[in-house]
Amino acid sequence: MSGGADGRPEAQMGATSEGILERGMGAALRALQVLAGSDLLDRLGARKGMERVLFRATRDGVRSAARASRTFTAVQRLARPARQSPVKSGGLFDITPDDEQQMLQEAVRSFAAEKVRPVARDADAALATPEELLAELTELGVGMLGVPEQLGGVIEHQAAVTGALVGIELAHGDLGIAFAALAPGAAATAIGRWGDSEQQAAYLPAFAGESPPAAALAMLEPAPLFNPLLLRTTARRDGADWVIDGVKSLLARAQACELFVVAAQIEGSGVRRPGLFIVESSTRGLSIQAEPSMGLRPASTGRLCLEGARVPAGALLAEGAPDVYAECVHRSRIAWCALATGTAKAVLDYVIPYVNERVAFGEPISNRQAVAFTVANIGIESESMRLLTLAAASRADTGRQIGRQAALARRLCAAKGMQIGSDGVQLLGGHGYVKEHPVERWYRDLRAVGVIEGALLL
Repeated sequence: MSGGADGRPEAQMGATSEGILERGMGAALRALQVLAGSDLLDRLGARKGMERVLFRATRDGVRSAARASRTFTAVQRLARPARQSPVKSGGLFDITPDDEQQMLQEAVRSFAAEKVRPVARDADAALATPEELLAELTELGVGMLGVPEQLGGVIEHQAAVTGALVGIELAHGDLGIAFAALAPGAAATAIGRWGDSEQQAAYLPAFAGESPPAAALAMLEPAPLFNPLLLRTTARRDGADWVIDGVKSLLARAQACELFVVAAQIEGSGVRRPGLFIVESSTRGLSIQAEPSMGLRPASTGRLCLEGARVPAGALLAEGAPDVYAECVHRSRIAWCALATGTAKAVLDYVIPYVNERVAFGEPISNRQAVAFTVANIGIESESMRLLTLAAASRADTGRQIGRQAALARRLCAAKGMQIGSDGVQLLGGHGYVKEHPVERWYRDLRAVGVIEGALLL
């Protein structure tokens, strides 16, 4: 048994740290309960506020304890993998949301306007999304759209369109917060779509529980002109295990992640092909580094470093099938298009009242032809982004090939999303360059859409 720096076995050290955590939380909760039972709060008029604090502290304490003691083990045996069934195609191009999708869309839209947008500026400055906000988004179910019903999911059919609608509405509030909230769902969706029965039984129930794990799909690498089909991260067989070496970049909430789905180039037997591996954060040889970025700052982006990280043979998804990895790339690109579409719409909704109310030389600047044409172009391109994104997602739900549609959507959203961000800054002039207005943040976020590969998945 290996030991720590002080000579104690690592298992004993882990148990001791968990005990300290539990005792510390218990003492804090007892102190809050004593205070809540006194009449001092009534005299100060702070009773309701303290009750809210006590409720949140209890809830967050339970969640923290669950994360600290979590082990991914199968709680049931599956005779075969659980899968979400394809949506039946009517042969017509119709992306009108059904009743359930519309209800979820409206719920996320309201949440983004009332809860996300007001904290976005502070989250950008703090390089972190408030944990309470992430917990509320978890309760909405945005991170478990890809979990099959048999394992606790809530959607029977494939949910690429539903995920795109959620991404559009959430990114209308803030793209960085949307990235932080939706990133764990990428790992759940990957395991739900391509995992075998043992992998699903071990990992997916946690995503449908009260305290789902932070997780990430790790594809992007810190290399110029990165190509997701030519990975520098490698995986080689060593006995019954895989040994993974490489570096992954710009992962949402990397420091908090308990689970990763890592893209790596499979080597051996004269074959080189990309594949996806399930890697737990407790794996030896795994480390995390902070990696602050120009945009997406509320996502607390970090870098995943793998040096001789050893995972079991069963960690490989779909036996490394090339078509599975290609589908993962396509679906990830559609997800990023959804976020770009939502933020582009946010720019449009912000600049229209601004140019109508901003007066220069005795008239609203919207009377100027150059301004009016620029706003019109934002409206045209943002609607084009929405239609291409939902068309690609619709094909994914019906089980059809999506490579061409995903490529078209990504090309449009990467180019026009960045242009819309730039035009938003330009329309506000000097106001567009200061943090008092959100367009400078949206511009920084939209730049990421053409750079990042992976991290999200529909």
